[in-house]
Amino acid sequence: MPAPETLSTSHRRLPWERIGLAGLALAVAAAGVLLVAPRADEQSESDTRVELQALVDSWADAVRTADSAALAEIVDSTLGPELLDAEIRRAQALSIVPLTEFGYELGSEPAADVPDAVARRFGDDPLRAVTVSLRYGIEGVDETPTHKPVAMLFVAREDGWKIASDRPLPGTASVTWRGPWDHGPLQVTTAETAGGTSMILAHPDTSDLAANIADELPSAVDAVSDVWGTDWPARSLVLVTSSHDEFTDQVGTAHNGHEIAAVAISDAVDPEHDRATGQRIVFSPAAGSRLSSDGLRAVLRHELAHIAARPQTVDGSPMWILEGYADYIGYRSGTGAPVTGADIRRIAPSLVVEVLRSGAPSQVPTDKDFADPDRSRTAYETAWSFAVFLAEEYGEGELTSLYRTLADGPSSEGDQRDAFSAILDVSAKDAVDRWGQWLTDRI
Repeated sequence: MPAPETLSTSHRRLPWERIGLAGLALAVAAAGVLLVAPRADEQSESDTRVELQALVDSWADAVRTADSAALAEIVDSTLGPELLDAEIRRAQALSIVPLTEFGYELGSEPAADVPDAVARRFGDDPLRAVTVSLRYGIEGVDETPTHKPVAMLFVAREDGWKIASDRPLPGTASVTWRGPWDHGPLQVTTAETAGGTSMILAHPDTSDLAANIADELPSAVDAVSDVWGTDWPARSLVLVTSSHDEFTDQVGTAHNGHEIAAVAISDAVDPEHDRATGQRIVFSPAAGSRLSSDGLRAVLRHELAHIAARPQTVDGSPMWILEGYADYIGYRSGTGAPVTGADIRRIAPSLVVEVLRSGAPSQVPTDKDFADPDRSRTAYETAWSFAVFLAEEYGEGELTSLYRTLADGPSSEGDQRDAFSAILDVSAKDAVDRWGQWLTDRI
């Protein structure tokens, strides 16, 4: 299901730019004067930012290389070992992930106020609360690095600035993104797909599902290209989560229902240039036990359809075409045989019950239907059946053209009527009426 940052370029600092000021003493022999560097609370803000950027640069290097000794120098352990232990575990988990980039960048926003309850824990030592951007790229998958926010608290100790916390401050709107490496040891599984190497990141307890996904990925990618076309990378990164917390960290709270098997996510989307960064397919912790082999095949193809179409999909587009089209690809038979009544009863049982009780739908499902827990299942099944009808009646190419037109953002009923007339050469009302008869005949 679709789920729906600004790209920045890393600035590589020269060695002299990374030199910290705290604790340095410069002897000016000509004047016979000893100049002592200012305390952290007396530094200019620009000097502090230079030191903090150097600190997060060192942090990124230590995490990427799993250098526990370097992390111990960077992380403040005065209040306990928990943060350092978590950093070491993260670095160890990340060490097997092939990366093209991994770094942190200070944001341009001014430092946030630190709540008194937090500040008191650090005594009189200066604090800085800022949001940094984690910039990372997965080798073979990410053409452009993705960026994620991390809420940081830094403390100035006698030997320089240290990392005090990477958790959001209580009572603030700050956010810290957690990656799969924050949720335990990882396993990397790869699959050669049409666009190159696809990758599955999973944990040891989900390795069986990861292996099944790897087996399905090549044919799933081909199935999407058969309908959508080849104007997409034809590869993907799949994350298999082990806990509800991990799933929520990846997809947010809007898509964390227990019935959800997988979600396609992305970061920045630029429809004008057909570009989307940070695209991932995230499987829920329940997917392994809930999905049959046929169910896994359908879900994977559905989410890959969203990955393929996402760069040309604008938020707010009608859900019936977004989800109906993805489900059409997900359940499409490779033989091209028409959908039968048995197929509809198997794939859309809730829709069948409704048709037998109240007759065929007289309109496509609304966005509110998809958001309603009591109506969402039927909404998905109804949208799928309409997409199948359109493909059988007017052609797969026309269905794809209709998607590309209607996925351009919010549209009025008039806009949708115009799209039906222009692409299918039929009125929207006639199409819906024919679909109703088509459903009735098969059910």
